Amino acid sequence: MNDMIRLPSSECDVVVVGAGAAGVGAGRRLVAAGLDVVVLEARDRLGGRAHTVETSLGLPADLGCEWLHSAERNPWTGIAQKMGFEIDQRLPNWGARVSWLFGEAAQQDWMEARDRFDEACERAALEPRDRAEVELLEPNGRWNGLLRAVSTWANGTELERVSVKDHARYENSNNNWRVIKGYGTLISAYGARLPVRFGTIVSRIDHGGRRITVTTNRGDISARAVIVTVSTNLLANEAIRFVPALPDKLAAAAGLPLGIADKMFFAISGQAEDFPNDRHLVGVTDRTATGGYQIRAHGWPMIGAYFGGELATGLEREGEAGMASFAIDELAGLFGNDIRARLTPLAHSAWVLDPFATGSYSCALPGHADDRLVLSAPVDDRLFFAGEACSVNFFGTAHAAFISAEAAADRVITTLGAVKALPA
Repeated sequence: MNDMIRLPSSECDVVVVGAGAAGVGAGRRLVAAGLDVVVLEARDRLGGRAHTVETSLGLPADLGCEWLHSAERNPWTGIAQKMGFEIDQRLPNWGARVSWLFGEAAQQDWMEARDRFDEACERAALEPRDRAEVELLEPNGRWNGLLRAVSTWANGTELERVSVKDHARYENSNNNWRVIKGYGTLISAYGARLPVRFGTIVSRIDHGGRRITVTTNRGDISARAVIVTVSTNLLANEAIRFVPALPDKLAAAAGLPLGIADKMFFAISGQAEDFPNDRHLVGVTDRTATGGYQIRAHGWPMIGAYFGGELATGLEREGEAGMASFAIDELAGLFGNDIRARLTPLAHSAWVLDPFATGSYSCALPGHADDRLVLSAPVDDRLFFAGEACSVNFFGTAHAAFISAEAAADRVITTLGAVKALPA
């Protein structure tokens, strides 16, 4: 434990619920303003859906968020640099997956089909009626299976559940970098000196009185303001009960359910140089249920498998053996059967089965793009909501969570008054 973690108290200025990227960001901002802050975290660790584990190879693996998306304007990039974290600035070759299977002519055909689909979605987003992106697929298009698969990775769900308007609002500079020691490691390090109470599960927030009462499995805490950063699935399922009730918030959260994205990492035995360095591949191109594969990221002797949507949900039910079997079968299709004996599972995620997430990142259902604004709106300038789902333009990312949380924290500081000047 560090010297900033205090003994429990029943009163404070601000309670922050959740210690993921949003909770850590809000907590740091509030502490810097001199407010009396308590961060409540149900897990026994920081980071939330950012979680780095050390593998038996002595190398880290990000089971949650991994990429510094829009890195040149992502606040976590600057934080990483200030904290001395090494950043790999090589850009991923996500767009070149097809050439490995079918050659350059097919690669060009795929890219043109992808561009046509994106343009159709952009035009549809300008129409009055919102709709599902699946409606924009070309009839019997050669690359429809791959377009559907990409959605399960990018959105965590199938195109039938993706709002055209929501997706069109996402801003991406296409500069995607990686933290060598892991995104989860970075976020945990940033929050390491915060006053966090681990293993503390919030079940009720009563905001009807002069002060707000937060009920947990370890007792009640009274606060002047509260910032809630838990996932939309937990809000929609009323894992936390609000008194008075907040039906608009629950409805908005239900319109922004979490998609599913899971990973499994394998060690490569023998000469890892037999495989391409830092190459991204896809298992197959003619179906939705396929994996994305990151071969030797950073040159390490590892392969990362990535699954989304209904496939990921099903593989979670099958457990580690089922997930490994599916990935190895697809990798054997890419590299030949000899690879089977060279792969050993190292680690995998199961975000649906995580009771404090039950998914990976939010995706607005068709007709629900504006729910992000409803979810992020404060209640009486005392109860605030933050997290990736509250971001209109950067949702689904750790920097969306951070930016929304700092904005909520600044509203709290304005309302309560900072004790000391904030750093520039």
